[in-house]
Amino acid sequence: MAATYTAKDITVLEGLEPVRKRPAMYIGSTDSRGLHHLVWEVLDNAVDEALNGYCTAITLRIEKDGGITVTDNGRGIPVDIHPKTKRPAIETILCTLHAGGKFDHTAYRSSGGLHGVGASVVNALAEVFKARVWRDGYEWTQDFSRGKPKGNLKKGKPTKAHGTEIYFKPDTDIFSKTTFNAKTILDVTESKAFLNKGLKITIENSRDGEKPVTFRYDNGIQDYIKRIVSGTTVVNAEPFYFEKEDDFKIECAFHWTLATDMEVHSYANSINTSDGGTHELAVRSGLTKAVRAYAERKNLIPKNIKAIAPEDVYEGLYGIVSILVKNPQFQGQTKEKLNNPEISTPIENSVKNACEAYLLANPTMADAVVKRVLLASEARMASRAAKDNVTRKLSSLKLNLPGKLADCSSNKVEESEVFIVEGDSAGGSAKMARDRKTQAVLSLRGKILNVEQVSSLERIQSNNEIKNLLATLGCGVGAHFDLAKLRYNRVILMTDADVDGAHISVLLLTFIYRYMPELINKGHVFLAMPPLYRIEAGKEVFYAMDEMEKDKILAKLNGRKYDVGRFKGLGEMNPETLKETTMNPKTRSLMKVQVLDHKATSDTFDRLMGKDPKARFKFIQERAEYAELDI
Repeated sequence: MAATYTAKDITVLEGLEPVRKRPAMYIGSTDSRGLHHLVWEVLDNAVDEALNGYCTAITLRIEKDGGITVTDNGRGIPVDIHPKTKRPAIETILCTLHAGGKFDHTAYRSSGGLHGVGASVVNALAEVFKARVWRDGYEWTQDFSRGKPKGNLKKGKPTKAHGTEIYFKPDTDIFSKTTFNAKTILDVTESKAFLNKGLKITIENSRDGEKPVTFRYDNGIQDYIKRIVSGTTVVNAEPFYFEKEDDFKIECAFHWTLATDMEVHSYANSINTSDGGTHELAVRSGLTKAVRAYAERKNLIPKNIKAIAPEDVYEGLYGIVSILVKNPQFQGQTKEKLNNPEISTPIENSVKNACEAYLLANPTMADAVVKRVLLASEARMASRAAKDNVTRKLSSLKLNLPGKLADCSSNKVEESEVFIVEGDSAGGSAKMARDRKTQAVLSLRGKILNVEQVSSLERIQSNNEIKNLLATLGCGVGAHFDLAKLRYNRVILMTDADVDGAHISVLLLTFIYRYMPELINKGHVFLAMPPLYRIEAGKEVFYAMDEMEKDKILAKLNGRKYDVGRFKGLGEMNPETLKETTMNPKTRSLMKVQVLDHKATSDTFDRLMGKDPKARFKFIQERAEYAELDI
């Protein structure tokens, strides 16, 4: 008999209940990334005050109890009674979705968020949330917990100060890990300081007992671009810098370098748009048209190059794009991509004209830029010619594939993926669990060579496991790398969910980052997320990634009998379990490997995997608080 479906089956979530029920809809995830998103929401509210000329100083403090406090000297959140809710405005803002002062441009000309969700979401996902406001001649305070007031707004002592202070401590019922990464917070806050000329941002780490760090950059993104290209050989000694303010404000700075990748950091209203958007695309298009126009005007394009392609201009391009716009249209609450089509043409035209003027005014640097672009063009055409002469999977080439590779049957790169596993046992389980059509499995023997401690590429390529990996991927290495020859769309590192497995993943990532970086830059590298625990409670089965997730699941069983099993490795999983938890695209979780800051990432690999044991020891000491003992 079919189940009944009536009005009583409809659940109505009130207040901030939707946020607690589906937190990932509002902050992207409940892992470390989502946890830090809470910090960005509160910090961005303070930065919005600075963007609109009301705030000159912000302090962010990591508290001893693990909470976060953000203080600004802006106007302060309003505390008067809201005409509709009949409650203080601060309570309305912090306890109601889609309530705020950013829906029109009366209170804010531009801001990072216009949906009225940021502060209320943080409140909903916080075990403790405290607001302190200095406004209207008095200090005001109100406490909250999990999105609900713990009392009324309190009027305190008289004061001439103005501003807002927000303290919050994440809810352990929502987040499996609640330890904030001080380095991540430092990096993001420094970028906010770069983007807002003259804004003073101080970081106080009371938790770790570190000295306060203060950021203030009077030259804004011109100081930022110097930081980004540090340690990289630049082609144009002076960056191309452009600033214009009309209906919106656009600011950008670029260097062409001898690197083979592109590193462009884009921001909208001081929010890092890591996936780019219309502002970044428009700037890049303007640069391309300007370089083409200059090269054609000076007759610098040789006969063997028919046209300069956008990717030729982008190779080795390092830069910053920052825009302030009244109505930013972000894709999703996490604001990783901007979609404002109305700004595209004005930005493109403005950047094109400004870049052309820059090139004409600096002929020596301009010629060097064009030469760099033409070299990229020649390399691109050579790669395309080679690609045209080779098919992806010739039967003759299959004979040269590693014996430990169980290849997939599909010849379509876009649907194929390869799992890199350690050991025959894990490889055997993976081969039985896979989809033979689209999923290949390569078994490696033991830990691969630590390439950070080996300077000779010839020696690296002679390592048997690396040799098998290169033969499997098919795209070459170093100067001979050709992404067009990659045999699989996704390269998935699937190791045991323990310390040894993590070490193997880091060794593989070190090799890929150093010698095949485009695999990461183009989004082809992933980490599988196998569970560490299996929990049976009656007929129900749960999987936990780590100890904390296991404890959360056990707590929710409310005294029911259960049995906990720990997977010592992938080889211990039966194929059905491995498929369900780790390999089936419909039920698995993958972590995409991304590089947000190339210099910082390179320094980390050098310190962690390099030859200097003192640097490695210091790195471990700095991050000891995040370590977990795996016994």
